[in-house]
Amino acid sequence: MSRIGKKPVKLPAGVKASLKDRTITVEGKLGKLEWAFREEVDVKIDDAAKEVSVNSGAETRLAKALWGLTRAVIQNMVKGVSEGYEIKLEIVGVGYLAALQGKVLQLRVGFANEIQKPIPDGVVVTCPDQTHIVVKGIDKQKVGQFAAEVRAVRKPEPYKGKGIRYEGEVVRRKAGKAMTK
Repeated sequence: MSRIGKKPVKLPAGVKASLKDRTITVEGKLGKLEWAFREEVDVKIDDAAKEVSVNSGAETRLAKALWGLTRAVIQNMVKGVSEGYEIKLEIVGVGYLAALQGKVLQLRVGFANEIQKPIPDGVVVTCPDQTHIVVKGIDKQKVGQFAAEVRAVRKPEPYKGKGIRYEGEVVRRKAGKAMTK
């Protein structure tokens, strides 16, 4: 039995949820999100209690797995339209920098050419300075995916710590070959 799936999702003030066939729509002050869920789970909206509940339709292994997943995705949608998501990245390295050019993020991170990353719809990217990137949006998956793609351009390396990292990420440093002598 899913411990996550059993808990209903509370709808905060200003957030509305509606159900049509197998699609749930969540609207809030920041925007609107839709998601089509699988037929193995049942979703019910209780307007009086202002909550959304998810029930497992069958006792199969797949249905049990999708039960908790569906509830977690709906919770992320509710949080996204009410508060939004934000991931901060920092660039470490001499001469490494980021800049915005319209809907394209330009990265200079030690390669011969500048890396151009097009910004997807639904994601807002800002650069407060040349060594910091802020990725915001209402869809947790899109925000996390774009931040991971930007980080993957130049992951932090273990010897000098240069690269793109999440804010607060700890990079384990290696001693290098000078320490062997």
